[in-house]
Amino acid sequence: MQLIEYKMLMVLAEELNMRKASERLFVSQPALSQRLQTIERAWETKIFIRSQKGLALTPAGEKIVQFAKEVVEKQEKVKEEIQALNTQVYGTLKLAVASIIGQHWIPQILKRFVEEYPHAKVSLVTGWSSEMLQYLYEDQVHLGIIRGNPDWKGVKEHILTDTLNLVDTDITSLEQLATTDKPFIQFKSDSTYYQEIQEWWHQQFQTSPKRTIVVDQIETCKQMALNGIGFAILPSIALTKEDKRINRIPLLDEHGNPLTRDTWLIGYESTFHLKQVKAFVEVVQQYVKEHLDKY
Repeated sequence: MQLIEYKMLMVLAEELNMRKASERLFVSQPALSQRLQTIERAWETKIFIRSQKGLALTPAGEKIVQFAKEVVEKQEKVKEEIQALNTQVYGTLKLAVASIIGQHWIPQILKRFVEEYPHAKVSLVTGWSSEMLQYLYEDQVHLGIIRGNPDWKGVKEHILTDTLNLVDTDITSLEQLATTDKPFIQFKSDSTYYQEIQEWWHQQFQTSPKRTIVVDQIETCKQMALNGIGFAILPSIALTKEDKRINRIPLLDEHGNPLTRDTWLIGYESTFHLKQVKAFVEVVQQYVKEHLDKY
């Protein structure tokens, strides 16, 4: 099979619809159908079952499509390694980034990166740090930018440490939390972050908050706090100098030390030999030096 046929099978498996697949592949439906029949004869098995509703993978088809994906991914990896031999930075940089970093920090980094290396491409996925770690374990990305303290055996470079703050439009001291009727606005996050907040709260008050509101995104949580709906606990990376209308009270542990959250850049050692990865790491390191006082 030719590489274009492997890619064709991947598109068919993603769309499970001949018309949509033919549009993505820029070929006619009859030509695509004929090509698929040729491939199935070569494999001596049906790859897709056709019906009025569309296509469905056969058990054999699932294995063949998985093989096709592996071939295409291997080809892309080899191309990147060949391009890495050139003097210019080419290839696709694949990143898995914790959501809060993706919202408040990575846009400026990527802007600088694409300006300095216009021949490079960027593929970005964001989500909880635990989810981003999985992308790395499955070798789907080059680098991860992860919050907390991940148990990682490869390259693990510290990027920044930011503090946790209680934020509210009215509350100016932690003592007021014991009497306020305002709800505690929380955002869904990794269990480690949530556990840290819960432990701090119980150390301070030995009881649960009177009222809580849970939202999906940290930005939603922040906007609700900014609009006086309730108080929240946010990392300083999520707060900007423009957020002047809200009070910030740093959280301290039982020893009087600020509660902090670390951010790490991680990846497998072999990945760091790729030129686009080296270039990105250099951009990150330079950006961090320039903004050390921000967090």
